[in-house]
Amino acid sequence: MNNQKGRVTLPSQQNFLKETKELMERWGADALRDSDGTKLDEEIKQLNAKIYTTYFVARGHNEFANQHLEEMQQLYLMSQFNTANETRLEIAFLEGYFEEQVTADYVHDPKEWWEVIDRTTGELVSTESWEVKKEENTVIIHDATPWHEYTVSFLAYMKWDPTHMYNHITNDWGDKPHEIPFDVRQPHSNKFVKETLKKWLAENPDTDVVRFTTFFYHFTLVFNNLAKEKFVDWFGYGASVSVAALKAFEKEKGYRLRPEDIVDQGYYNTTFRVPSKAYLDYMDFIQKFVAREVKELVALVHESGKESMMFLGDNWIGTEPYGDYFKETGLDAVVGSVGDGSTLRIISDIPHVKYTEGRFLPYFFPDTFYDGNDPVQEANAIWLSARRALMRSPLDRIGYGGYLSLAYKFPEFVEFVENLTNEYRDIYDKIKGVKPYTGLKVAVLNSWGKLRTWQTHLVAHGKPYKQAYSYHGILESLSGAAVDVTFISFDDVIENGVPQDIDVIINAGDAGTAFSGGERWLDERLTSTLRKWVYNGGGFIGVGEPTAYHREGRYFQLANVLGVDKELGYSLSTNKYFVEAVSSHFITEDISEYDFGESVKNIYSLREDTEIIEYSDGEIHLSSSSFGKGRSVYIAGLPYSLENTRLLMRAMFYAAQKEADFKKWYSSNLNCEVHAYPEAKRYAVVNNSTEEQKTVVYKGSGEKIEINLNPSEIKWEEY
Repeated sequence: MNNQKGRVTLPSQQNFLKETKELMERWGADALRDSDGTKLDEEIKQLNAKIYTTYFVARGHNEFANQHLEEMQQLYLMSQFNTANETRLEIAFLEGYFEEQVTADYVHDPKEWWEVIDRTTGELVSTESWEVKKEENTVIIHDATPWHEYTVSFLAYMKWDPTHMYNHITNDWGDKPHEIPFDVRQPHSNKFVKETLKKWLAENPDTDVVRFTTFFYHFTLVFNNLAKEKFVDWFGYGASVSVAALKAFEKEKGYRLRPEDIVDQGYYNTTFRVPSKAYLDYMDFIQKFVAREVKELVALVHESGKESMMFLGDNWIGTEPYGDYFKETGLDAVVGSVGDGSTLRIISDIPHVKYTEGRFLPYFFPDTFYDGNDPVQEANAIWLSARRALMRSPLDRIGYGGYLSLAYKFPEFVEFVENLTNEYRDIYDKIKGVKPYTGLKVAVLNSWGKLRTWQTHLVAHGKPYKQAYSYHGILESLSGAAVDVTFISFDDVIENGVPQDIDVIINAGDAGTAFSGGERWLDERLTSTLRKWVYNGGGFIGVGEPTAYHREGRYFQLANVLGVDKELGYSLSTNKYFVEAVSSHFITEDISEYDFGESVKNIYSLREDTEIIEYSDGEIHLSSSSFGKGRSVYIAGLPYSLENTRLLMRAMFYAAQKEADFKKWYSSNLNCEVHAYPEAKRYAVVNNSTEEQKTVVYKGSGEKIEINLNPSEIKWEEY
């Protein structure tokens, strides 16, 4: 493969000119960037490359922030649960929090903006029954009910930006000043960010791309008293709250939010929670405000002749690239972290921008680049996973972040990235703008719909929840699969029905979560619409606890469609006769062993005609059922693997009743995949493993050929 140039962004730093020039040549980089904690020398800025400069809108200006501490960003927090053993209860509400990060807001009247809740009954405690001791940071309840639990929901100021705090602690930045985040909703801050950007643009003529990191509100990241993560939700809107925001919300929406609408019993409206109407309204409110303010900053960048790029991370809350207002911002580009295939698709599928860029993990940080560690292993695993998705939806650019001097100490890593960047450019040149072959259109159904496109079951960008690997695996499999994927919400189905071009719907998750649906399944319009759709020929796949909500003798509300339900202990007296598995099935023709991850227990068949495909330990883990003209498939769990990717593909084609099309573009070896591009008369056979592979490739015409592949190799063929 020829050493090509371009489409790669290299991080650099001070006093690293010679090495930067060397790696620019080897990696074919055409852009240079700084990182949080690094700066570029003037000599480096004069190299033949586009210069990205990191720009922090609402942090990194402590001289201003210290003059307007009343405009620090805020968030609602909840105390620990406290048990009363007498009528007087004193609650130290900051206990367990990192007091270098947060401090109580006594500027605004606690009696108006805080809440004390009896968590045993859920009742609000009257403001007359409690008082605040500011010096001790405690709340005293005077007439508590003994042996009830109580919490305090309180407004706090955020004294230290969470990402700066994380980087500071991780990289041991010592006495470097803590960067104070301030709120652009406030008058002084709003004026400051615009005037400061204008001045900065004029003072940085060598900057070609302003890389906003990001804009105004950080995702919810709160540290504990040990200076470690206490609560993190990459989707959390908690740090966008302020008294000013609450007043503006009431004026716009016509009703006032409670602290509980944000605190949410201590769950803080994580993306796993079925969102309330109040919380959805608040998200919409913040998104409109953020889009309006971002548009003004982007206009200033464009007036200066520079490009505007948003980092999808850090202070990204409210930007929502798949939301209703993102297109109004006018941003030129989005860059985000890539840790696997689904996180690549989060970036590469973003609409309304000129180009997308993926910052591949690992960071060039000392937690990975240290003596005795081999960063190539992690980087290669990420590349192989992400490359599958790249073959379906290519990023326009790739790059890395961190301290280049750390990476330079690892020659094998430098060589690996040299090969990776060349392979990336070769893929991009061959397929950019060419629609890949897709055999099906699949809709992922949950509470969030398109807003969380490729973003389900994540706690941080590139990091799934530990308890959700079985569900994140579905998206990871789909990210590089030869199917067209869309995301729809329960409201979409209720209001508009199922889109006509959908072949298969997937509903996956734990009971009660936003992804399974929880109480949304109480709406008979939802269940009736989906039953009718499957009955008339649609395909439905449920994973884990799909459609789960115990009601009227059913746990799975679409149990009649799925042909299975879950034993909750209520029907143990009812005999369950249907336990015999079929001897073979289309779905499992390629599978030698099963991995259902954490799996869901106690699934049983409702009727004799349910096809039990895998039955062990007295329960079903894989089954299929007919419902009218349609079909369903149930899977107990599906963590990502090459075998499970094949199983899911077969399940989707079976549910859609398109088995005859399954081998149009197909590899007999499940370690390999075929990506076809009919418009370009070209296809690629990809080895997704680190070992040599041999496979029979089925071409779209039905012709079969045998191909040998080296470890991780891609072979391109014309047809």
